Amino acid sequence: MFAPGTQLRVTGAPDRHDPNTCYLSTITFADGVTMDRYGQLQKAGAVASSAERPARLPNGDPNLNGDWAGEQRVMTDPRGQKGTLVPLSTAKTYAPGDVPAGGQAFPGARGTAVSLAQDPVDTYWNKRGSQLPLTPAGTAAIAGLDLSTADNPRLDCRPTNILFDWTFETDINRITQSATEIKMLYGSMGIERTIHLDQREHPADVAPSVAGHSIGRWENDVLTVDTVGFAPGILSADGRLPHSGALHVVERFTFDPAKLALKRDYVAEDPTFFTGQFKGADAVYISDLPYHGTTPCKETEAREAKHAAAATAVPAAASTAVAAPKPAEKPWWMFWKWWE
Repeated sequence: MFAPGTQLRVTGAPDRHDPNTCYLSTITFADGVTMDRYGQLQKAGAVASSAERPARLPNGDPNLNGDWAGEQRVMTDPRGQKGTLVPLSTAKTYAPGDVPAGGQAFPGARGTAVSLAQDPVDTYWNKRGSQLPLTPAGTAAIAGLDLSTADNPRLDCRPTNILFDWTFETDINRITQSATEIKMLYGSMGIERTIHLDQREHPADVAPSVAGHSIGRWENDVLTVDTVGFAPGILSADGRLPHSGALHVVERFTFDPAKLALKRDYVAEDPTFFTGQFKGADAVYISDLPYHGTTPCKETEAREAKHAAAATAVPAAASTAVAAPKPAEKPWWMFWKWWE
């Protein structure tokens, strides 16, 4: 789109700190073609169809083999200035900038309470209560964490959990299925799971991990997966909800052959850290692009640069002959320069 010498006009909101940076709203090319921040440039290509893949395995189980991706999410305001993120297929059903009932404006959208706060990043990650009532142990676990820093795996190029990472970034995931097991490779942050279809109970000596230990069973073409054996971590960073090693997750997968969609609903419980149930649902679709492994991530590079700058900073009263290192380029998700 931006070959050297390309002439274009950029409309956007100026960066607070860098005079050469803006929050892009619209691009206008020399030939008059315009592209909004959350617009689409479609390329002709093959589209997967139900006729291209068998509906079932030889043993009769629904066929989940293949590469899957979540539907792209775009802002209800194509310029990205207001509103919130919704699936691309539903975006045109909203007026520009609308927020669906029960939802909330995207934190980075202009004019939201978060965007106008003195410290937007800290306000978003740390100034809210937890999504579910916490136990004393859960309260203690989250109290010492600053989720605007490396304490938050989402901001540190680390896996978060099997629920969040499945559709986060709408990366391409891969499923390899047999009669006895289902392997799931997450495109985002590289979680690898094995769902054991030939086991009815979890082993007593499961080593704690991000993926946990999963056993599954088919019932009327619905795959129910029971997972335990998690290492303690963050269940929902947005909801300030931690989880302990006692986390128990039950997922239900259903394949819709008409829409080529793999739908999932889930329930998570952790009586050690919170009360009630953490519930949700999502869907991924047969991808028209192949699985390509984990997504490159630069958040850690930016954080290391911040720490290096702090370690080598020269006091005002000292010599100014040595300059502090310049921070790394702002990662994609940072609409504010939190290291300044």
